[in-house]
Amino acid sequence: MSDNLEVEVIYFYPTENSKSHKTDKFELIYDEENPIPIFRRGIKFTLALRFKKNKSFDPQRDQLRLIFNFGPKPNVIKGTRGLIKITKERTPINDFKFWGANILDSSSDLILEVWAPTSAPVGVWGLQVESSIANATTPPTVYNHESDFYILFNPWNCHDLVYMPEERLLDEYVLTDVGKIWVGPYGSSRGREWVFGQFDACVLPAAMLMFEKSDLPPASRGDPIKVSRMISKLVNSNDDDGVLVGRWDGEYDDGTAPSAWTGSVQILQEFLDTQSPVNYGQCWVFSGVVSTVCRALGIPSRVVSNLVSAHDANASLTVDKYYNMDNAEMDYDPNNPMGEDSIWNFHVWNDVWMARPDLPHGYGGWQAIDATPQETSSGYYQCGPASLEAIKKGQVGFNYDVAFMVASVNADVMRWKEDNTRELGFARIYSNKYHIGRTILTKQAFIFDPNGDQDREDVTLQYKPPEGSKAERLSLYNAVRGTELAKSFFALPDPGLEDVEFDLEELERIKIGEGFCVVVHMKNRSDKVRNIKALLSATSVFYNGVKANLIKKEDIEVVLQPKSHETIRMTVKADEYLEKLVEYSNLKLYAIASVQETRQTWTDEDDFEVLKPKIDIRIPPEIPIGKPTSVTLRFVNPLKKILTNCRFNLSGPTLIRNQVIRYTDVKPGGLVKINADITPKIAGEQILVATFSSKQLIDIRGSAKVEVLADEE
Repeated sequence: MSDNLEVEVIYFYPTENSKSHKTDKFELIYDEENPIPIFRRGIKFTLALRFKKNKSFDPQRDQLRLIFNFGPKPNVIKGTRGLIKITKERTPINDFKFWGANILDSSSDLILEVWAPTSAPVGVWGLQVESSIANATTPPTVYNHESDFYILFNPWNCHDLVYMPEERLLDEYVLTDVGKIWVGPYGSSRGREWVFGQFDACVLPAAMLMFEKSDLPPASRGDPIKVSRMISKLVNSNDDDGVLVGRWDGEYDDGTAPSAWTGSVQILQEFLDTQSPVNYGQCWVFSGVVSTVCRALGIPSRVVSNLVSAHDANASLTVDKYYNMDNAEMDYDPNNPMGEDSIWNFHVWNDVWMARPDLPHGYGGWQAIDATPQETSSGYYQCGPASLEAIKKGQVGFNYDVAFMVASVNADVMRWKEDNTRELGFARIYSNKYHIGRTILTKQAFIFDPNGDQDREDVTLQYKPPEGSKAERLSLYNAVRGTELAKSFFALPDPGLEDVEFDLEELERIKIGEGFCVVVHMKNRSDKVRNIKALLSATSVFYNGVKANLIKKEDIEVVLQPKSHETIRMTVKADEYLEKLVEYSNLKLYAIASVQETRQTWTDEDDFEVLKPKIDIRIPPEIPIGKPTSVTLRFVNPLKKILTNCRFNLSGPTLIRNQVIRYTDVKPGGLVKINADITPKIAGEQILVATFSSKQLIDIRGSAKVEVLADEE
């Protein structure tokens, strides 16, 4: 019979360890039947072993090894197996480069302090304990601990690649579970509340399912560069049956409309339950889920919104539109067989924080990743991580996808008109250096404004030098030098004589039901008469720039006298556009004009939004913990039509978990009003987020901030 120590039980102290590891908000730790320990690499945790027959560990007699295993084929050399021999000597930490442990107490139970290296793969680990007698020939006794535990990235440890020196910001970029995502056209963009919910019980298991579906080897899962690139690939479903199906055509009857989601938890729960992609997502939904997964794993993350964003489909660092001889826009790009360039009213992606040992010094810090499937990278729909410093300097040769991100924030807009005398068959009639990347926004740390946008932070200058500066042009031309097709586009000469000035008045927003005008101002700087032919139009568009319905267009001819100016306008009434609006109620104004005498051609466009009402959430400013509180949600139907298939989505971490409330049909101009009960679980400031959707009206939303009071004892 063996005299080896036999383990009776191992205790991980999941709640006690969670305080120092900053994992105490994870719900998995508090599961009554099976609490799951969650640790960060590079920080000590306490572990207790109890042996059968009341035996205790004798370092002179007993040999004991802890064996930590990760993945299907653990290997010490690959970093997926950790071996620790327990001795009475103190083990030096050595900058947390290796697994280690020290004895804290061995008088009864064996109490150890253990640590994982800062390079350990993140995810689910298992533990074996191997015991034997010193110098004995009998085989060791192996105990397999029945429960696994998680190891996460540690941005608080300076030896971890995701370390953020300004540690106070980690309260925002890792620990904050409700945020904002800026959506809407430039001029009317506003923050959309989003419940990240990274501590929910479903999030880490869903992240592990993403790992399983990916082709990322277990040995690479400690590298935040590879992990974040995998996340950008697996949050969309295009390649690996990932989390979300993208859809932009307004048809969502077989799923959930992107605008109806209030946060990531419901999406990840459905993905985990079905192990299949969830219908449907758009860019801000993809980005919200990305931040949830990154923050859960310990990668600092923020959501970034680029107002007026370029989709450069052919790597030319330009966004090109083509017109025929009659000034009509062509429906295809004759110089781009890969697809048509487009300008999105806004586009949302993520920044993640990490060192970049694969790049020259100075390119660490914020890195852009984008889970919205637009273009393939290395054969897959993935994007990044692209160093913001590389984007700003136009260093398109650096990994990953820097050129695509440079174009997204700083491409030149070019317009081309048929001209058989030119080599390309088109003459460049217009170039705008300032239209793309008008403003790049994220949520400001430590501030949440439920009624306005005082919590927005402008990070444009982190992505590019100031528009119009020499540094901005040098950055773009540096990118052009590294991009073959871009060289040919930028080498073409500028248009010739232009002696008539045109200016399209920008509209920022109108309330739904109001009319508007398309207005163009013209000024003749020459001393000769100029005959102008102009085309004005208004079109409803999806937010990614795809046209939906032509609302109205007018051809106008003007004789412009020397040194004079004139204004032309097209009036659009509410009845002309209401029935032609599509989701998010974005409209695009187009104007193109030609000067008969000089062949000068000018074109411009403007996007704006038809504003809809917000949900008024009525809740007391202070509510008690653990007791039901009634909440009222209300708004007025702004349309002259009945709303059908109505539902509210209501959520808030620790307040209410993803409640869907069906609602009856709503009469034209009718009041929409519901009551719901919430029962707070945690004291402190909390946020409630609501959305409303129907067949006829979507993207109605609101939020409220509330203080939850602790019990008085």
